[in-house]
Amino acid sequence: MKDRIKMIMESQHMTQQTFAQFIQMSPASLSSIFNGRTKPTLTIVEAIKNKIPALSLEWLLSGTGPMYMDQVPTSNVLDHDESASPQDGIIDFDSQSESPTLSLFEQTNMDSVNNTPINKPKNTVKIIDKPQRKISEIRVFYDDKTWETFVPQKG
Repeated sequence: MKDRIKMIMESQHMTQQTFAQFIQMSPASLSSIFNGRTKPTLTIVEAIKNKIPALSLEWLLSGTGPMYMDQVPTSNVLDHDESASPQDGIIDFDSQSESPTLSLFEQTNMDSVNNTPINKPKNTVKIIDKPQRKISEIRVFYDDKTWETFVPQKG
């Protein structure tokens, strides 16, 4: 899920700091999710969904289906100036670019995600050759403040 949250950030062209402010969460909470210290909570999912209503909740939670729901039919795009609202789109910078950028970002992000190689960390074991150690002596200390030294026989 953290990878999908990163994809949302990238599709919105936001840094981690600005995205945290955008969804009204602390940057530290978002950072701990990306670093793997914590898992995304329902609060974060709701905050993202409230700020980006066109986002598919099914995609965000499970990664299935398209990233964005098709909420805006083509007939509503022409009437967009009459009922423009910041809550209707993802981020309404201007009314002309909302519909084309939605499909453009959806297509390019999905293509780049599908073609991105998965980097799995390799577990490598280094065998360092050290000379074999041998016992040179063993000392046993007693409670009466005496000790004995045992030396192995050479042979």
